[in-house]
This record gives sequence, structure tokens and C-alpha cells, in this order.
Amino acid sequence: MENIFITYENALSILAAHSEDFPVEDRKLEDSIGGYLAEDLIADRDFPPFDRVTMDGIAISYPAFEKGQREFAIEDIAPAGTPQKSLQDTQHCIEVMTGAIMPENADTVVRYEDLEINQGKARIVPPTLMPKQNVHFKGIDRDKGSIIVPAGVQLSSAEINIAAAVGKASLKVRRMPRVVIVSTGDELVDVHQQPELHQIRRSNIYGIQSTLKTWGVSSDLRHLPDDRDEMELLVSKYLDAYDLLIFTGGVSKGKFDYLPEVLESLNIEKHFHKIQQRPGKPFWFGSNKEGKKIFALPGNPVSSFVCVYVYLKFWLNTCLGVTSKPLYVSLKRDVNFKPNLVYFLEARLESQPDGTLVADPVSGNGSGDFANLVNTDGFLVLPQNKTEFKTGEVYLFVPYRCYS
Repeated sequence: MENIFITYENALSILAAHSEDFPVEDRKLEDSIGGYLAEDLIADRDFPPFDRVTMDGIAISYPAFEKGQREFAIEDIAPAGTPQKSLQDTQHCIEVMTGAIMPENADTVVRYEDLEINQGKARIVPPTLMPKQNVHFKGIDRDKGSIIVPAGVQLSSAEINIAAAVGKASLKVRRMPRVVIVSTGDELVDVHQQPELHQIRRSNIYGIQSTLKTWGVSSDLRHLPDDRDEMELLVSKYLDAYDLLIFTGGVSKGKFDYLPEVLESLNIEKHFHKIQQRPGKPFWFGSNKEGKKIFALPGNPVSSFVCVYVYLKFWLNTCLGVTSKPLYVSLKRDVNFKPNLVYFLEARLESQPDGTLVADPVSGNGSGDFANLVNTDGFLVLPQNKTEFKTGEVYLFVPYRCYS
């Protein structure tokens, strides 16, 4: 069983089968940014709730203009935030301010820039007007009772605006799991330390932590030494304190890669260990009876990076009920890849004059070359059972930065 490599598709299926519904909590509106909505935001009134003036100027009855009238006596003024006025004489006009309710018996707004106002009369300068211009009509955006924002959306400032508009002082959001990200290996030193020649600074955990932060997930950072007994003791404590454990390193075939053995000794059920892919074959996933989830990622930084964006993000989205929209792009140039593996190929996105996105592969120096990641935007997912990938062919793309 240990030597069985599962496919990319099987790994996603297993992750989906071991997803869970994160609990729901109430959060103040002002503290909800970045959270995942656990309720629909429903229009409690029409959007907009009345025929709304969109320009400062005058409100007229368009038929009077259509019949040739150009000068209108100003009958009243309608500021924003006051009850609706009524145009008593359709040969007259009412001065209106942006945001005011459109006066009764008027249907068209002429902006001040198109007027000459003298001695209580407004003269319209343009020879033509559009009927019903400069009015934002009741219910044109959304009807009362309609869902404006569905559950499962990560809350940005746009959704916060909507929540406030429908009177939600607090929101039901998903409570994210308590997460710890753990590096392994005696060759790693703290970011503040000056490494010896045989050492490197811990970096994977910071990259993963910052990624999770953009997904609305907070996390703690820890480190495990290459000591089996101490590793078992510490992992046992992490299992008590956290819901989701993410390890980097210690899951391959090295003599000091104790992590799979330690996890087994702590009664963690292994769901898979190795995937038919490059990079990132030695990726371990499991859970215990209490529902704690363990993602043990490869130690090589590019491999770790791939697994976070391809698999951890998929699992989180499944738990949150988020349906991510796949991004497909064209290959800019031919690629040959002989091994019968899914190939996550680093690439830079480029916009073409015809409006298509193409992915230009950027060669690095293997799964340890994380410096190459700063030159790319994501990974092309090149499928198994194929060795030649031709210019213009379309493939799934997993982005890790916003393309601009």
C-alpha cells in the first residue's frame, strides 16, 4: 500500500470525501471582511427603493419639452433625504438634488450644466433630451426578496456594502479551523538567524501562512526537530490544540523522515501518501477520529507551493461550499514532458491582442528553485498520458497571483 501512487483526480476525490462543514458564528459587520458568508444576503426592499435622481438639476415632465417648451418656472426644490415632492403644474419644474426621490408628475431630470437659470425660471439649452434621463428607477437593480449575495462568498468591501444596505449589523460567517503550520528538519533555522553553510532559513511556513491569510484563515507557526520521540510528543500536542495541521517536509523516503511513522503511531488514518505528479509526489493526507485533518506537504518549496494551491485550496473551498471558477489558458509554446505524471508547470500569463490569455512556461531548476516563483503567475496543469503539449492547446491554469 505504501508504494501506491494515486492520480491527481483521485486525490481531489479523496479530499472532497473528507471535507466538512465549518461551524457558523455571528460576526460584527465591521469585523467580517475576509470571512466566508454562511447566509444569503437578501434585498429587504427594492434596489433602489424609489425612483432616484442621479444628477443635480431640475425635474420636468418630458411631454412638455417634447411639445417645444424650453423655459420652466421653478415651482419647488427637492433635496435628498426629504419626502417626495409633487409637480403641481406640468409646465413647471422642481429643482432636484442627487439622491432625492423623483417628484410625482415628473419623469426626466435635466442637469444644471444644461440650464440657464434666471429670476426663478430655468431655460433648457440642449436642443434634445432623452426621456427619463438621469433617473435610477425603483427596483431596476434588484427586486425586494431577491438574493443579492449568496452564501459561500468570501466577503470583500463590495459585499460589506450590500450587507449594510440591507440592514445587517452582524453576519453569519463560517468559523475557520484552528491551524498550525509546522516546518521539519534540523537544517532549518529561524528567519532572524544567520544560517551556517549547512543551514537554510525557514521560508515555506511563511509562504503558506501568508497564502492562508489571503483566504481568511489565521494560523500559528511551529517547528519540529529531526528527533522521532520529540516529534511524536509535539505532534500529539498540536492535535489537541488545532483542527488543521499542515506540515512541510519529513514525508519522503529519507532516514530522518519520521513524520508518516509518527502520524501512524498517533492513530492518524492515512488517506493517501503519494500522487502521480511533478512536483510534489510525496504528499501525505490523513485524519483522526476527532476529525482533525493533517496535510503533510513535501519539503521542497515549489512542491509545497503547488500542493497548497492545488489541494489545500480545493479542500477549503469544498468545506466552505465555494465553487471556484476554473481558469483555462492557451499554451504559448510547445512543451515536452516524458514521465507519465500530471505536470504542474510554472508559467507567466500574457494577454494577447485578440483578448485571450496565454501561459508562457518559465523554466526553473527543479522543485527547490522557489526563486523562480517570483517570475511566474501560476501553474499549468498538464495531464497524464500525454508527452507533447502544443502551442495553442488549452489547459487548466492554477493562479497564485492576480494577473494584471
